[in-house]
Amino acid sequence: MPSSAPSPLAAPRLDPPSPATPPAPAVPTAPVVPGAPAAPAGRRRWFALAIVMTAAFMDLVDVTIVNIAIPSIQQETKASVSAIQWITAGYALAFAAGLITGGRLGDIYGRKRLFLIGIGGFTLASALCGFATGPEMLVAARILQGATAALMVPQVLAIVHATFPAHERGKVFGLFGAIVGLGAVSGPLLGALLTQWDLFGLGWRPIFLINLPVGIAGLILGAKFIGESKAPKAVRLDLPGVALITLAMLMLIYPLTRGHELGWPLWGHLSMVGSLFVFGALVRYQRHKALTDGSPLIELSLFRVKSFAAGIAVQLTFGIGLGIFFLVWTLYMQTGLGWSVLRAGVTGVPFSVAVSVAAGLSVQKLVPRFGRKVLQAGALLMIAGLLVHLWESERYGMGITSLQMAVPLVVMGVGMGLIVAPLADAVLSEVPKEHAGSASGLFNTVQQMGTALGLGLVSVVFFGAIGDRLAPAEVGPAFVEAFQQTLWWVAGVLAVIFLVMFALPARPRAHTEGDGSAEDVSGDHAP
Repeated sequence: MPSSAPSPLAAPRLDPPSPATPPAPAVPTAPVVPGAPAAPAGRRRWFALAIVMTAAFMDLVDVTIVNIAIPSIQQETKASVSAIQWITAGYALAFAAGLITGGRLGDIYGRKRLFLIGIGGFTLASALCGFATGPEMLVAARILQGATAALMVPQVLAIVHATFPAHERGKVFGLFGAIVGLGAVSGPLLGALLTQWDLFGLGWRPIFLINLPVGIAGLILGAKFIGESKAPKAVRLDLPGVALITLAMLMLIYPLTRGHELGWPLWGHLSMVGSLFVFGALVRYQRHKALTDGSPLIELSLFRVKSFAAGIAVQLTFGIGLGIFFLVWTLYMQTGLGWSVLRAGVTGVPFSVAVSVAAGLSVQKLVPRFGRKVLQAGALLMIAGLLVHLWESERYGMGITSLQMAVPLVVMGVGMGLIVAPLADAVLSEVPKEHAGSASGLFNTVQQMGTALGLGLVSVVFFGAIGDRLAPAEVGPAFVEAFQQTLWWVAGVLAVIFLVMFALPARPRAHTEGDGSAEDVSGDHAP
């Protein structure tokens, strides 16, 4: 499921590992931390690795853990349809808006400093989520979580590169791959268990409170064992660019989430149309920024590279499809079918395992031999899995079992694994070396924007199909029917992805390396 933890092989923020361009190290080994107790350099750097890996795992699990608890959160807090969308979309939007800037801040002010600020803020935001008194406070705390994750996650691989010499990074990245896979599998199950157990009568709240001891330990130990590093030549910040892209996304997504509840008022349509003009202003400003100081938030010249432009389109569309599917699927199982949160969590395990296994095979075995066809096969497999799921849902209705659902989920998981792992390499392989960092950061930002947009579209494709059928006797069948209609939407999105993939290179070239910018390691969320 979509996530935010860094992947060792790709610019992070996808469930399984996916190839990308890591940042060049500022220094070959971990710098000495002034005033820190003496310790063997070898032991110190492995402590530092354990700390940043734990933070990455915490962020990844936090993303996947929330989705499974959404129905319980809605039931207890009486959250509206738009509020439950913003619990996940708010995180993704804040993360996307701050991702590139978070990397640049680490370059300028120090990766260790920004990592500690990020993990401290993430821990505080987790506490606010856990003690939220209503849906409004929870949404605000989730937005804060996303913003602080955007400070923390980009520093993870930058710290690894500053701490370990090149000949040791292969082993380190292997460990990262295992952590990402473990987080993808364990997140939904852990969320289901914590919610089902109702620890101390807290219901869903432990899914956030579990971050507190981990975050506090990471903050204390990180201050002691992580060495400081900065980029020798850092790129300037582009805060107006961040403001414009955030405003444009808000003007587009907020009316989508609120439109169904408010009867699609005129201001909503005007806001969505207005977002196009703001996006246009962003493009003009980025061109001006590139000419004046050479540090735009978005390097527009990258879109002249056919494979990159096509890959960004695939990434954005894929994020939209995943954002729609995972939230709707959770609501379908728990609200529509009436399953417990634990049963829903266990049902999703085969999917997560299939994604992780297929992701590893695709990069190591399949892509070197078959190239782009592997990604296209993944899209077709996901469509096939969706259609089988649709057929089963129509045939068995409210009586469908977890075992019956496992077959299409495994097919979909294999398909997703064939896409997410090699996609970054296919997209970034033809990017000029001097822009590798900017391309990697933009690649991940777009995925998060797609996820946020997909979550906003849930109001249109899912809740719009339910309409006013909210009486107790109607809810189950209405959710099942709306889920079936949503599967057609997601299948259509994947069909578009399959066609756009023809613009990707038939076989990725040798991967270009970044120029030392921390933008190479912008993070990876899904809802």
